[in-house]
Amino acid sequence: MRLTTYTDYGLRMLMRLASEPGRAFSTADLAEEFGLSRNHLAKIMQHLARARLVETRRGGGGGAVIGLPADRIRLGDVINLLEEGQPLVECLNADGGDCSIDGQCRLKARLRSAERAFLVDLNRSTLADIALPAMSVTA
Repeated sequence: MRLTTYTDYGLRMLMRLASEPGRAFSTADLAEEFGLSRNHLAKIMQHLARARLVETRRGGGGGAVIGLPADRIRLGDVINLLEEGQPLVECLNADGGDCSIDGQCRLKARLRSAERAFLVDLNRSTLADIALPAMSVTA
């Protein structure tokens, strides 16, 4: 399974926020630290905030902080959230995609099962398990 860059960046941001849960990070700080587009990260941050995985604060001392304890955030759930609308293959689209062998294909069910197993396995781990160690991250 290949994850989108959107999900990759979202996981990186969560890993960073979980490394220092009391510290608020601006999108600009994270963009500079990771060498990524601030606008792209802002969109991901809004998505994470809507899901309450991140809490955003305005004003002095504002920025983003982790919204839940890192040990309560399951990796499979995060990936499922961020990959929403990105099926493993076209035929797994909600509308069935454009498949010339639909109705005869035995692959679709196996792919759905593999995708579920992938997420179940990732849900055995939490964000706390993969948070960046605070001492190894530059501020």
